[in-house]
Amino acid sequence: MDLPTDWIALLALVFILGAKHGLDADHLATIDGLTRHNLRFAPGRARWCGSLFSLGHGAIVLLIALGVGLASAKWQVPEWMEDLGTWISISFLTLLGILNLRAVLTAPAGDMVATIGIKAGLLRRLQATSHPLAIAAVGSLFALSFDTMSQAALFAVTATQHGGVAHTLALGLAFTVGMLLADGANGLWIARLLRRADHRARIASRVMGLMVAAISLSVAAFGLARWLHADVSQWYEGKELMVGVGVIVLLTASFLIGNWLARGSELIGATPD
Repeated sequence: MDLPTDWIALLALVFILGAKHGLDADHLATIDGLTRHNLRFAPGRARWCGSLFSLGHGAIVLLIALGVGLASAKWQVPEWMEDLGTWISISFLTLLGILNLRAVLTAPAGDMVATIGIKAGLLRRLQATSHPLAIAAVGSLFALSFDTMSQAALFAVTATQHGGVAHTLALGLAFTVGMLLADGANGLWIARLLRRADHRARIASRVMGLMVAAISLSVAAFGLARWLHADVSQWYEGKELMVGVGVIVLLTASFLIGNWLARGSELIGATPD
């Protein structure tokens, strides 16, 4: 990924990348599981699961970025790491898209659809926790992945070109704040849907599931196109901020569309014959 050379543009892009990262299917699925568990055993904490998860995740991002920044100001991310990261991302996004699409199409009519994630499935037992520190620890475990560590390392290397460790810390915080806003909002939304558990909530969860599947498959296809065709990759240069904002807007729109469709169906159902 080619990051901007202007410091303000770089901060804005990293903030958007953090928000987009917070809307990954694995984050959505894990926060869904944590919120469901806490609604039963610690209802007052359920709405904060997304924020606590994100704080733990962000702490690891900051530690990795600071570690790389302190280790060397001249270290560069190897080219093979970018190619490997691209293919890991394409593979995981394709699988996530298929799994979430299947979840929507096969869900019983009376059930809400839960977002599916790869790491969330592997670490499902960890979602049965209520202590704030334990929830944050789950978030920190999810940060120990190739994509997160490579992103944090890239931020650190880029920041050292702007002035050193203080700039590295600033980029790490920008990423964490963006992720915190996205994960926090998601946790609040899921808690509200689960408390309702009515017809509107079921429709909204299906719209969200379809949108997660569509975005996952679309981003995977775009990543493959960038890898196969230099023209597509050149077109993308300088548009990272726009694409990140687009993903966030689409997911936000899915929240609003789901609620609007559900409200409309309730009005139709309430209309007398």
